[in-house]
Amino acid sequence: MDATRSETDSRIDKRPASAGQFAGVYKVLQDAIDSRAFPGCAFGVLSGGEVALSDGLGSFTYEHNAPVVERHTVFDIASVTKVVSSTAIAMLLFQEGVLQLDAPVGELLPGFIIGRANSERARRVTLRNLLAHNSGLPGYVEFFRTATTSSALFRACLELPIEAPPGERSEYSDPGFILLGKALEILNRDSLSGAARKGIFEPLGMSATRFRPARPQWQQIPPTEIDDTFRHRVIQGEVQDENAWVMDGVAGHAGLFSNVPDLLRFTAAVLAGYHDSQSEEPKLFQRETIEFFAERQGPLGSSRALGWDTPSAESSAGSHFSTHSIGHLGYSGCSLWIDLEASVGAVLLTNRTWPDRKNRAIRKVRPAFHDAVRESL
Repeated sequence: MDATRSETDSRIDKRPASAGQFAGVYKVLQDAIDSRAFPGCAFGVLSGGEVALSDGLGSFTYEHNAPVVERHTVFDIASVTKVVSSTAIAMLLFQEGVLQLDAPVGELLPGFIIGRANSERARRVTLRNLLAHNSGLPGYVEFFRTATTSSALFRACLELPIEAPPGERSEYSDPGFILLGKALEILNRDSLSGAARKGIFEPLGMSATRFRPARPQWQQIPPTEIDDTFRHRVIQGEVQDENAWVMDGVAGHAGLFSNVPDLLRFTAAVLAGYHDSQSEEPKLFQRETIEFFAERQGPLGSSRALGWDTPSAESSAGSHFSTHSIGHLGYSGCSLWIDLEASVGAVLLTNRTWPDRKNRAIRKVRPAFHDAVRESL
């Protein structure tokens, strides 16, 4: 590891000497734990290129002897995978001229076209549509109920009906990102996990971020739920999303595990690229690329950019993140929001689905957390 990498690591890993400035943040999160919105959380804030906050609260579960959550605790980040892996890979390929946004999906994945009785809509679906969630594909399908292998699940995804003309309907689509992940593998001539590791995680020093954590690490990861309907066991250290699990834990829509320091490194790289910073922070992305992928794609009323989400009315980002912000949520209770204009990023990692998926309190916690962050700054 070179001196520059070491200096960056020390800044990212640094815990503030005093949390007094962020008392409001701690209160929001402790109140959430006390009301059982989630048993524990890790959280971090980047401001002006420096780590302003990095900490953990609560425990892995509600048992009195459960391990405590620390700032380095690794979580299943669910759909935050879509931006930290899939979208980031797409951004790099776009910069290199390898990814053409308006290339038809069927050119890369012929099975998306072949065999359809009416293939007109499918032929019009582009990589841009997949990234923008306006492909006409359904939002969610329980492929895992019938598909028992990764190849069978992928085949079922290829055969999904296109329910609306591409570009005319906005519907957040996991199947769309499953297909995107496969298309990115074709363009990269590498697995999704390999491309993410080589292109993003290793250059940024994101040493804790990976698909499919090794089994000895599982007990160091907070469990996401007690699964009584599919796997019939506690889900800990393996991806919660059932479709991603059938795909051997590596998919375009979910499967990634990470922690606060690593996600702050990723945030720092985005902000360094956007502000064309002369600092020694790694800059994977060019400003033009970030601006392009941060632009809303439509149809009218959709908050979706290319891979990223943007603040909307009653956004999970709260009321203080500017319209020039990008972010994403994860079903397990995780989120990442970056205000490009203010050079502020906020990470919140929780296992709000423990012990089951019924609790929806995270919907109120997220905006309160982000409001408290911005008010503290």
